[in-house]
Amino acid sequence: MTARRSNADFELAGTVVRPGERRSVDIPLAPLVTHNDLAMTANVLTGHRAGPTLLISAAIHGDEINGVEIIRRLMRHPAMAQLRGTLVAIPVVNVHGFLNQTRYLPDGRDLNRSFPGSSQGSLAARVADKFVNLILSRCDYAIDLHTGARHRTNLPQIRVDLSNEASQELGIAFGVPVLMHSRLRDGSLREEAASRGIPFLLYEGGESLRFDEFSIRVGVNGILNVMRHLGMLRHSRRRTPPEPFISRRSVWVRAGTSGVMRTLKSIGAKVTSGDLLGIVGDPMGNEETGIHAPEDGIVIGRLNLPLVNEGDAVFHIACYRERTDDAGQAITEWQAEIDAETDPSLA
Repeated sequence: MTARRSNADFELAGTVVRPGERRSVDIPLAPLVTHNDLAMTANVLTGHRAGPTLLISAAIHGDEINGVEIIRRLMRHPAMAQLRGTLVAIPVVNVHGFLNQTRYLPDGRDLNRSFPGSSQGSLAARVADKFVNLILSRCDYAIDLHTGARHRTNLPQIRVDLSNEASQELGIAFGVPVLMHSRLRDGSLREEAASRGIPFLLYEGGESLRFDEFSIRVGVNGILNVMRHLGMLRHSRRRTPPEPFISRRSVWVRAGTSGVMRTLKSIGAKVTSGDLLGIVGDPMGNEETGIHAPEDGIVIGRLNLPLVNEGDAVFHIACYRERTDDAGQAITEWQAEIDAETDPSLA
């Protein structure tokens, strides 16, 4: 019989977490203008048995709060008692933005365009530098949790660089029906992880500044699926997630005129080229203009605000040249299955 391998101590920002321990580690950030101290808190959980180190991060954009709740539920999940390896969870990366309910830092910069950062640079650069050198560099895999922007909802989806086989494998294991190819963006955390050879997933679901229960439950389940795939948790007897539909291209459909929009297609809906997605009318009710799907695909993002200006992006469609009917049916079945489940972490 092979001997059970013991986990090693895990050190983060000068704090040592021993096998079987759970610790909160505060990483000091620039204080508030009132000189009150401010810190980014990392929740570190180490298992008794050896395994990889997985990073889960949320609220890099301070107004994207679904990931905060996903991490809270994940850390309370009963499966964590059987953890192998180490889980590093950062519920709020952009603490300044989170406090101000805004996407950006006080210096007006997007933290997810500021990596790898600099210890002598802007506020955003300094936060990015600490995150990379104290946290990301200590991890083997990473999942970053996001939502749509203000007034925009995203269907739960994984965005990944499909040229990276290890990342694509994790994306399939996550268990959402739509896997989007997404190129690496300059200055993003995902680009920095790729430069370090760290397989990385970006999860999108819901809308900023709103808790979306469906997207939260999908996120928790997906992370658990990835942890099982990595051997960090025991495999579940639940059925294996279906093979996702991979889209290598998406299109934003824009309003052709200004006015009040009525949406006719919901998130996750299958559409074919020419389908009527919505109608924009003037407030007096004199004129109406249709918004039509330019290609076959699945609606993965939508503007919720009914007031639109000419040129506004109102529907986001993941394009499929084949199997569109199958994709639409798979999403419907998957949504019903998630809705029917009872999340034990809510108890």
